[in-house]
Amino acid sequence: MAKKRKVGNLLALAVLAVMQDEAMHRYQIAARLREYGKDHDMDIKWGSLYTVVQNLAKAGFLAVVGSERDGARPERVIYRITEAGRAELVDWTRELIAEPEPERGRYLAGLSILAVLPPDEVAELLGRRLAVLHEQIGQVKKDLAALSASLPRLFLIESEYGLAVLEAEAEWTRALRTELLDGTFPGLAEWQAWHTGTGVDSARARAYVKGAGSSDDQ
Repeated sequence: MAKKRKVGNLLALAVLAVMQDEAMHRYQIAARLREYGKDHDMDIKWGSLYTVVQNLAKAGFLAVVGSERDGARPERVIYRITEAGRAELVDWTRELIAEPEPERGRYLAGLSILAVLPPDEVAELLGRRLAVLHEQIGQVKKDLAALSASLPRLFLIESEYGLAVLEAEAEWTRALRTELLDGTFPGLAEWQAWHTGTGVDSARARAYVKGAGSSDDQ
């Protein structure tokens, strides 16, 4: 079970990771996060960076080591990671790697209420999703091929995982779409009837789509 962290925003984890070797102010931290592609690996909301850095300092994971001023710009506070921050970074990373947590994404949310759409429309929408997935898969493969020439595999692991997830999603989505198109999806007639009101007893259709049982239960 995931621990309750003093600073639980994943942006905090990214900040600690990029600050291991160097003290930085917030603008440098943001630049380093972008340089390392952390905005692709995590759902980073840049507007919360200031608050996250402050919270890390309050928690004792970052310490203020100085400040600098560039012309008329406001003074910039410089932070460094503390030993407590390094320990938090290591412990948090161990947890993320070893302990699976349900990841409730937008696709899962849509699938959970799929019945609100007629099956023929779902098949069309899944086809559109597949086209986008294929484009994304092709781009990730291209990026991996280019980066592997200059970076050790250790620093490409997250991209490999992302590619595997995309490919698995595409395979599953393709199989679901095929079932809808060839009529082998269980209960397809009831699902369709719920939207058209034809072909199958409407009470049976409502019961099927809403998960209330079959017509035998009526």
